[in-house]
Amino acid sequence: MSTDKQAWGSRVGLILAMAGNAVGLGNFLRFPVQAVQNGGGAFIIPYLICFLLMGIPLLYIEWASGRFGGKFGNHSTPYILDSMVKGRILKYIGVFGIFTNVAVAAYYCYIESWTMSYVYHSLAGTFEGMSQTGIAQFFNNYVDISKSSTGIPYEAVVFYIACLLLNTYILSKGLKGIEKVAKIGMPLLILFGVILAIRGLTLGTSGASELFPDANAWDGLNFLWTPQYESILDLKVWMAAAGQIFFTLSVGMGTIQCYAAYMNSKDDIALNAVSAGFMNEFVEVVLGSAIVIPIAAGYLGLDWVLENAGFGMAFQTMPYLFQQWGPILAAFAGLFWFGLLFFAGITSSLAMGTPWMGFMKDEFNWGQNKGAWSFGLLILIMGLPTVIFFQEGVFDEYDYWAGTVSLVVFAMLETILFSWIFGMKKGWAEITSGADIQVPIIYKFIIKFVTPIMLIIIFLGSLFKPLNNDWSGNVKSFFAGNGWNLDNGSIVKTVMHAGIKDKIAVATDPAVIAQLHDQMMYLNIARFLLLGLFVFISSLVYTAFLKRRREGRATL
Repeated sequence: MSTDKQAWGSRVGLILAMAGNAVGLGNFLRFPVQAVQNGGGAFIIPYLICFLLMGIPLLYIEWASGRFGGKFGNHSTPYILDSMVKGRILKYIGVFGIFTNVAVAAYYCYIESWTMSYVYHSLAGTFEGMSQTGIAQFFNNYVDISKSSTGIPYEAVVFYIACLLLNTYILSKGLKGIEKVAKIGMPLLILFGVILAIRGLTLGTSGASELFPDANAWDGLNFLWTPQYESILDLKVWMAAAGQIFFTLSVGMGTIQCYAAYMNSKDDIALNAVSAGFMNEFVEVVLGSAIVIPIAAGYLGLDWVLENAGFGMAFQTMPYLFQQWGPILAAFAGLFWFGLLFFAGITSSLAMGTPWMGFMKDEFNWGQNKGAWSFGLLILIMGLPTVIFFQEGVFDEYDYWAGTVSLVVFAMLETILFSWIFGMKKGWAEITSGADIQVPIIYKFIIKFVTPIMLIIIFLGSLFKPLNNDWSGNVKSFFAGNGWNLDNGSIVKTVMHAGIKDKIAVATDPAVIAQLHDQMMYLNIARFLLLGLFVFISSLVYTAFLKRRREGRATL
């Protein structure tokens, strides 16, 4: 084990780094879209409840687990969990805490590179004079690496590698490099967000045009913030809200445990967890909801937003909307908006590298440079297929299995382990040790019972999602002896490519059938790469175990 002990330089730096880990592209791109797709105000109530009953408890669990493991010199989830409960199997649950970060970083850096590219194009005036259709097509051409709108061959690959090199270089500087970026990036991110939010809030009807005469920014805000209490009974909305909590807080990934492992044993974690959590919520709920949706609704109308909401909407629309402000303001707005997204992205992607580096340093005595550049190489190998075969669905397959399913599985398992195997008595003592605030005692009950039950329901609900998301109808069908009809979006059906096979069954055009078979092949390749990555990391954990046993450090 390396004796080169790293630590955070200051509490502010730690909190900003933790907030940077949580505050990412999902705050500005995914949250508004999820809200729109799930009824606006109908989404907010379940979202906030999920934050209090699942988000905050998971933050407490992961901060406490990380600091506890750090006392024994462990800085990655396999041996953090191993230090909590002695057992050969449990360390392999911790593999998720490294696997997820590597797999997510592989495609997350690609999205991050989009923002870098769009900063360049905004300042270069590439979007000047383009129609909204033209800008949407620019994005489609960008992700299709065989085409180029700017004369740069394989532009998406170039920016991806540039972005990855920047991440790797900063990671090679260790915690000090991450802390420095967080101290600069987080204030700039909030500043840029406030500037654009003010513009969104003051736009009103001034952006209305002959084509969209009813455009009104306030319609977007009213849609998002008008509560719909009947949504509390809609399980679909609850599923979406819970999924967003995972995505936005970066829980279930292993990064929080890794960061917390570098704290001193008596450092406060309760206040730190709450501070980082609420900073993330401020950025997401207040700033995130006040930019894309209001500005888009202010120029294109709420109906257009409802019809076209998607992850790429910001890239396909915002440059056009900025052009309405004149070329100079458009350049600055593009810099602010895509610069904001870049800072949000890089503070999160840097966090994803720390579990791998912590593990390789602890177990194989790798230094910062070797750990960082090996991580960069691994990301390059895993990530290039998401860039080159983006339109074949490899990107989405990574996001589904690594960025969605794995998060839920790991969070569910670590919560059960913390509350029931490690034990709530020891767990609560770890959460409250050194706390500068009094943690509400109700959270002892929530962490032990409510959070695990919610996570189990979410997992089972995703595993056996009913046809058309009709829970009541399928429950009646089941008890009537007609079985349970699975939706193609369920995990079980997704494993079997049910959606693609249904399309093949009804297709008559040989070219379409061939294209669908090709798509299925690419998805299988993506799954093979992900499975190979998981097996590779598991083998490293096993090798580390053998090394520890030889050195007399193994726990059985």
